[in-house]
Amino acid sequence: MDTKPLADRMRPQNLDDIVGQDHLVGKDMVLRQLIEKDSIPSMILWGPPGIGKTTLARIIANETKSHFVQLSATDCGVKDIKQVADEAKARVHQVATLFTSENTNTPASRTILFIDEIHRFNKSQQDRLLPLVENGTITLIGATTENPSFEVISPLLSRSRVFVLKELSTEHISHIIDKAIEKISETEPILVISDENKKMLSHIANGDARSALNILELSMELGKIKSPNDSSLDITSEIIEKAVQTEHLRYDQTGEEHYNTISAFIKSMRASDENAAIYYLARMVEAGEDPKFIARRMVIFASEDIGLSNPTALVVANAVFRACETVGYPECSINLAHGVAYLAQCPKDRSANDALAKARQDVTQHGNLPIPMNLRNAPTNLMEELGYGDGYEKYPENTSLLPDTIKGKTYFPK
Repeated sequence: MDTKPLADRMRPQNLDDIVGQDHLVGKDMVLRQLIEKDSIPSMILWGPPGIGKTTLARIIANETKSHFVQLSATDCGVKDIKQVADEAKARVHQVATLFTSENTNTPASRTILFIDEIHRFNKSQQDRLLPLVENGTITLIGATTENPSFEVISPLLSRSRVFVLKELSTEHISHIIDKAIEKISETEPILVISDENKKMLSHIANGDARSALNILELSMELGKIKSPNDSSLDITSEIIEKAVQTEHLRYDQTGEEHYNTISAFIKSMRASDENAAIYYLARMVEAGEDPKFIARRMVIFASEDIGLSNPTALVVANAVFRACETVGYPECSINLAHGVAYLAQCPKDRSANDALAKARQDVTQHGNLPIPMNLRNAPTNLMEELGYGDGYEKYPENTSLLPDTIKGKTYFPK
């Protein structure tokens, strides 16, 4: 019996085995072409959890005969990056030496450094990757569930290609379950699962193949306990439900529960209910939500809902975000709690947010209205002759500076 977890045993071994990413690795698709031509760039794989980012990185390394090194941003630092870089340089030197000695059995010279959850690297850690990517010491493959535009520094992003992986559909998950049952049945009791229960399991997995396989494996173990001597195991809905409850507190960072929780969190702060806000914060922290995602929403909330009633709220929220960047879990959960309690207790004022919404409506309705002549800059003689800047007062009183069509309009309450 294979003792490796089912999710590990079911990892695709080549591009044709990958499910749900045909837009990248299907025939004649861009990433497949780059792999087949052995001209892979550094890249960021962006997509929800459990869709095969790590597996794809491993396959790329295998297909291009590259040396593969895997790090997780949650438990490595600058020292680990330096070690990988030193080993990569030594590997290139070794291969060059063997090549000049006409040894045809040379090892891989390219090093692919795969960094899981690269969004958890702070700016200084990402900065250390820049020269290694730029000079070709490593080919970087970063995996992230967060938008790389926000989480990856611009210089590193500009030196990488971003490939967006799609969430797996229930049909994809169902296909993976069928393959897993075939695999299990080669050495284990035959698993029997109805189409209805397979659909139920696929729905619960919510696009996460790893979660589906973990639940299926646990369901099989529970089935064995219930019927230890049976040559076949019936995976019922009751067993699936029990497996789900046993495996984890359900919280999918891309699913409905994710959005329900963050919505409850924001609305609790808006209602000045610090107890409810702290509770929903705890739910997210315990589920492993990215602290920067939580802090980013707090920064938005500080201006959107507190605004002019307490401008310091934005300073506090930004300080919390910075703490999450530099400290990370578990300690930054205290910074989050501090900030949440403060924001929830602040008086609320949405006037700046509402004023912007009204002004945007006018921009949409009227387009680019001519800027009043007295507000225009006159850097040339011609523009001065045309009346640019005429009548400008540095500190006007009781005068509307809006374009003529909407002159006198107010966006803030009197």
